[in-house]
Amino acid sequence: MENDIAIEVNGICKSYKNANALTDITLKIHKGEIFGLIGPDGAGKTTLFRVLTTLTLPDSGSASVNGRDVIGEYGEVRRRIGYMPGHFALYQDLTVEENLNFYATLFGTTVAENYDTIKEIYSQIEMFKERHARNLSGGMKQKLALCCALVHKPEVLFLDEPTTGVDAVSRKEFWAMLKRIQESGVTIMVSTPYMDEATLCDRIALILDGKIIGQGSPEEIISGYPNPLFAAKGDNMFKILEILRSLDGVLNCSSFGSECHISTTHDGPDEFALAEALRAAGMQECRVNRISAGIEDCFIRLSQ
Repeated sequence: MENDIAIEVNGICKSYKNANALTDITLKIHKGEIFGLIGPDGAGKTTLFRVLTTLTLPDSGSASVNGRDVIGEYGEVRRRIGYMPGHFALYQDLTVEENLNFYATLFGTTVAENYDTIKEIYSQIEMFKERHARNLSGGMKQKLALCCALVHKPEVLFLDEPTTGVDAVSRKEFWAMLKRIQESGVTIMVSTPYMDEATLCDRIALILDGKIIGQGSPEEIISGYPNPLFAAKGDNMFKILEILRSLDGVLNCSSFGSECHISTTHDGPDEFALAEALRAAGMQECRVNRISAGIEDCFIRLSQ
């Protein structure tokens, strides 16, 4: 149903000089869902967010937020959204309390009037309300920025790489907060370069070089992985990659932390044949197992 659409993007293109930042981006994001825009640095995530939050004009195409056109009705859009940019954009020389009051005033409201909206998050930093923003830790800055984005009760919340540079514990806490914000009926669009965060979203779009290369629920994207997939681990990963990439039937072999993932054709080598090839090449302490694909495996396949 069209009235269930919170964010609609149709054929958005944007370029800077001779570089294409966005090419024919088309998306539909449903009300009340957490939608993830997943991609590496430079993929176009921030440019799309700036278009949707009325900070940048597209070269072509159209977009709307809760039925309001981001160009023709930009004022209405701004009143109805919350935006947390990728860098800490609050005033460093203001205190926590002063920053929050300032943002509430911009939207014609007060912290007291909307305290229940931010109470759960603000209560974690309220004891530091007299501290200047520049003296906050990364996790505390993140919470303050989220409070400022929520203080006017937005209908749609845009979060551009909100967990970049934040420790693992704070990342986990942040996503738990997003789930609770979603329960209040707020639509959330979040971008991230972390593939593991994709599974925390209801639906996602994978973006690379300004183009959408896949979209759907995380389960749909993972279930669409078409090839057998294996993980290999050993002492000399550089040599393991070199050997496996030379084998017939190996489509891709990429590093994944302390191991590598190998995709093969359906009639290609299985885990036993891969392990035997490594042993024949003198790699005795190697282990190869069949595994299920993850979002990162799907991203690598779609990017090729």
